[in-house]
Amino acid sequence: MHTETGQVTDGSRDVERAIAELAERLPGSLAPLASVAFNYRWAWYPNGAGIFREIDPTTWRRGLCNPRHVIEAVPPRRLQELTLEADYVTQVRVVADHLAADLGRPALVGAIDLDHPVAYFCSEFGIHCSLPIYSGGLGILAGDMLKAASDMALPMIGVGLFYRYGYFHQRLDPSGWQHEYWTTCYPDRLPAVLVTDADQRPLTVQVVIGDRTVTVQIWRINVGRVPLYLLDTDREDNHPIDRWITSRLYVGDRHTRLAQYAVLGIGGVRALNALGITPSLIHLNEGHAALSGFERVRQALQAGHPLGTAMDVVRQHTVFTTHTPVPAGNEGYYPGEIEQVLSDFIDRLGIPRMTFYDLGRVTPGNADEPANITPLALHTSRAANGVSRRHGAVARAMWQPLWPTVAQADVPIGHVTNGVHTFTWMSNVMQGLLDRHFGPGWRERLSDEAMWARIDAIPDAELWQARCTMRRHLVEFARERSMEDRLARGETHDYVEQAARMFDPKVLTIGFARRVATYKRLYLLTRQIDRGLRLLNDPSRPVQMVVAGKAHPADNEAKHALHNFFQLKHGPLVAARVVFLEDYDMHLAPRLVAGVDLWLNLPRPPLEASGTSGMKVVLNGGMNLSVLDGWWAEAYDPACGWGIESPDADPDTQDHHDASVMFDLLEREVIPLFYDQNAEGVPHGWVQRVKASMKALIPRFTAERMLRDYVHTMYAPR
Repeated sequence: MHTETGQVTDGSRDVERAIAELAERLPGSLAPLASVAFNYRWAWYPNGAGIFREIDPTTWRRGLCNPRHVIEAVPPRRLQELTLEADYVTQVRVVADHLAADLGRPALVGAIDLDHPVAYFCSEFGIHCSLPIYSGGLGILAGDMLKAASDMALPMIGVGLFYRYGYFHQRLDPSGWQHEYWTTCYPDRLPAVLVTDADQRPLTVQVVIGDRTVTVQIWRINVGRVPLYLLDTDREDNHPIDRWITSRLYVGDRHTRLAQYAVLGIGGVRALNALGITPSLIHLNEGHAALSGFERVRQALQAGHPLGTAMDVVRQHTVFTTHTPVPAGNEGYYPGEIEQVLSDFIDRLGIPRMTFYDLGRVTPGNADEPANITPLALHTSRAANGVSRRHGAVARAMWQPLWPTVAQADVPIGHVTNGVHTFTWMSNVMQGLLDRHFGPGWRERLSDEAMWARIDAIPDAELWQARCTMRRHLVEFARERSMEDRLARGETHDYVEQAARMFDPKVLTIGFARRVATYKRLYLLTRQIDRGLRLLNDPSRPVQMVVAGKAHPADNEAKHALHNFFQLKHGPLVAARVVFLEDYDMHLAPRLVAGVDLWLNLPRPPLEASGTSGMKVVLNGGMNLSVLDGWWAEAYDPACGWGIESPDADPDTQDHHDASVMFDLLEREVIPLFYDQNAEGVPHGWVQRVKASMKALIPRFTAERMLRDYVHTMYAPR
């Protein structure tokens, strides 16, 4: 990672300078806060957030829990006051020492060469709510992947885009119609550094988009031991249109979106060269960075290799993960669209245009078929996978035409089932319970099924008390957020007042929070509305529900589904027992998955590639009631939750069946089991299911297990 002059160009020195500058704002005993603030490792350390929140809780919250912001925003006298609190100074030192020890561990031996890390390309990364460059499951999965790599000391880097406006924020009007707005994300206010060269000038690469050369700068953000590099075109020396390329995640304009893919794929490879990083492998997380393979082909051709050899070399160093069987997730572009963005690149690529286009087509030579980013990625990868066992089979069926002489079962697409990062998604309450009962070292044994079997020894009353604490925290949060949302919408005074009294911390709490896409079937909650209202109105065994999720700005069908759901808000007891929390993000999600007792998941099969929210609920002792699709199709066991086997039928018949089974299970099994409590209020039958779920599912669905699977089945040299 050095230039010919010996200067480090990977941004590590820029991080050191930024830490030193931030430390100048801090009194001596608090100077270690600067190094902690510039590494997101604090976000999954047990008291990492606490040391920044304690500086000023209001500033912390308003700044989206951004550690750099809270240090720079508070008056110096507040920092001086904290130096007089011995316990606080000790906490800072403990967290800083933990970070230093973590960064100082040797790399995982034998898996990946330390000097040649895996380069993980993704269009979005969900690291923390203060870094809003993610939209949903794909980005959260990518963030969990980097964190797991850090925990396992696996040499890895992330490559993505720095979106100055991120993903949209959601606001509903009183009718329930979604409106979108964007806010500016300023990288110089985040724990991010602009990577510079030996002369401390921004390190840049160039990509030709259309008829203009676009200059791309590089930001570095540390995620534990893993550097995340984010490419950015918002520079004054770029044309105003080109500055907009990295403006918004999943921008609606197809020209701009293809330009983003060019910056990510082509610019990403060039950025690695400029940074002095030669990866052993490039992992494409979805097809958005598929052009990275063609940039490497171009470089190999330029070095004198024939096309066949160049393609083979690229394939040998590329793996690809496909995440969705939904057509919108597999974008295709016609030659006319591609030429507007990539004409110069294809000219310089050095292969016939038809060859390039055919690599993105199911039917080579069909000029009427667009070039699709998923076949482009499949054709330039040595291995590919879906993200659950069932999704692997669905992907093989979907892309079998690319291998017309191969039986469907032998299509070279396997599966690595997703997992979640335990210490991002397990609440401090549950971690504290396991600390007391598992003792030291359990955090390093997440895949040890024998260790998780020790959950059986935790007294039911103690586990139940932890669950009640997490539910109470969610109730308190939901009341506060709901009041804010209703006030902002201009709701009536009575309706706002109901938010302050809504929910009961002792009542069965159900969660449904997904991206509001039609196939996620939010509308099934109201498909048999009389049954739903009876559940809400039962005075002896009530239920309450938290709902959240965003519809894509261009998805009017999903917006209508959300609007229709919202129309029930004035029904009997609905305002007091059902809440829709706006702007679902990484600030809201951890509270939701920790606090709910039951997680509902109702996708139309087989359109759920994996889903990970239910895995996060399991980490916190919650239960799942889900259609048998995605991860739940391989995780489900009657001892661990509830499953809906959806029939292979027309959509209306399928919807009627699935809604009926859902309400049957709630009425006959879920609710009676929850409320079958002894004199002390402990539902032993329910707690036994919680224990069965945790000990069977947690070790199978962690990000650590997922990454280990990638190392053994995808990353291993071939």
